[in-house]
Amino acid sequence: MNFDTSFEKLIGHEGGYVNHPADPGGETKYGITKRTYPGEDIRGMTLARAKEIYRRDFWGPAGCDAVPEPVKFDLFDAAVNSGVRQAIKFLQGAVGAKADGLLGAKTLQAVNSMAPDRVLMRLGATRLIFMTNLATWKDFGKGWARRVAENQLSA
Repeated sequence: MNFDTSFEKLIGHEGGYVNHPADPGGETKYGITKRTYPGEDIRGMTLARAKEIYRRDFWGPAGCDAVPEPVKFDLFDAAVNSGVRQAIKFLQGAVGAKADGLLGAKTLQAVNSMAPDRVLMRLGATRLIFMTNLATWKDFGKGWARRVAENQLSA
């Protein structure tokens, strides 16, 4: 799955403009938050601008092009949902690599030595375990769990 296909799938998880009082990110549109991007016009965010941000700040830094094809989208989705370093830590936890948040040769070797379906199952599980420990689980947990489950079903 390439970036363009992954972005289209991701936007199915990310909605239009919201400003939920329990969301620590504040104003959000297409998953882009005011807290992370204070200089962006969140309400006026275009889909094209969101796509630029996702390619530059999530797809590339998470190393999505370096992982096996079946893992690309789930790593990207985790990066968008929890941050790049945390997404890589999820992946590292899934494959038994040192969880330092850096996608290096040892992590890639561990990823490539495991069947992709097993990597995906374990990646989803590590994400859910992490999310259930967040203070905002009570407000957003159902949606996060649905997101991870939908990724599993569409893999």
